[in-house]
Amino acid sequence: MAAAADVTRIRGSSTERRMMWRALLFVAPAVLLLVCIYILPVIVLAGFSLTDYQLGALSTEFVGIDNFVKAFADPVFLRSLTNTVVYAVIVIPLGVTLALGVALLVHGRKRSRAFWEAAYFLPVTATLVAMATVWQFLLHPSIGPVNAAIKWFGFEPVSFLSNPALLIPTMAVIGVWQVLGFNMVLFLAGLTAIPKDLYEAARLDGAKNPIDRFLTVTWPMLGPTTLFVLVTTSISAFKVFETVAVLTKGRSGSETLLFALYLEGFEYANTGYAAALTLIFLAIILVLSIGQTIHLDRKVHY
Repeated sequence: MAAAADVTRIRGSSTERRMMWRALLFVAPAVLLLVCIYILPVIVLAGFSLTDYQLGALSTEFVGIDNFVKAFADPVFLRSLTNTVVYAVIVIPLGVTLALGVALLVHGRKRSRAFWEAAYFLPVTATLVAMATVWQFLLHPSIGPVNAAIKWFGFEPVSFLSNPALLIPTMAVIGVWQVLGFNMVLFLAGLTAIPKDLYEAARLDGAKNPIDRFLTVTWPMLGPTTLFVLVTTSISAFKVFETVAVLTKGRSGSETLLFALYLEGFEYANTGYAAALTLIFLAIILVLSIGQTIHLDRKVHY
C-alpha cells in the first residue's frame, strides 16, 4: 500500500510539473512581449538619464543624478509642470462630472439616444491634430465664430491663444471637450448595468425624489466606473501634447510636460536630459494612478 501511494504521489508530482511547464510556455510569449516593449525600454531610458548623451554624439559621460537636479532647477521644466497641473485641475473634475451629467441625460432618452451618443462621441474618433486646427479657427480673434459672438453681445474680442493668462484655461476647455464623449460612453455602460429592481426598491423605501435615488442607488453603483474614468482622465490630462503643439507651439510660457520633453529630446537633441524628464513624468503618472486607486478603491462598491 505504501509503495502504491508513493507511485501515485510521484505520478501526481510529474503531472503537476508538466502542467506547470505548459502554463509557462503559454505565458512566455506575453511575458517576452511585455519585457521587450515596456521593461527593457524603461531600463535603457534609466541608463540614458544618468548620462549627458546627445543624439548623434560619438561619446558620452556618466553624470549620475545631475540631469534630475538640473530638471528641478530648470525654469522651463518647472513652468511646464505648473501648467500641466493647472490643466489637469481643470480637466479632471469637469471631464468627469460633465460626462456623468451628459450620460444621465442621454440615458433617459428613448428615441434620440443614438443620435446624442454619436454626437458626443464624435470628437473621440477625430484626429486630435485636425480638431486642434479647427479650434484654432474657432478661437481666432478676428475671423473666429467665438469672437464674432462675443462682439455681437457688445464685448471686445478676446485673444484666447495669445493672452498668456488664458492659454492654459483655453486648452483645458478643449481638453474637457476631447474627453467628454469617451467618459460619457463609459458612464452609459455603467448606468445600463445597474439593475432596475434597485430603483424600484429605493422608491418603495421612500426615495421618491430622483436626486435621492441618484445618491442612494446610481452613484454607489457607478463606483467602479467612476474610479476607472477618473484614473484614465487623469492620465489623459497629464499627457496633453497635441493641442499645445498645434495651437501655441509652447509660446508665451504655455509648455506642458510632454511638450517640454519633446523639445529637449527632438528639437535640442538633449537625449540624456530628455530621458530624465521622461522618468519624472512616468513617476508622476504612476504615483497619481496608484494613489487614486488606493484611496478611492476603499469607497467603491463592487
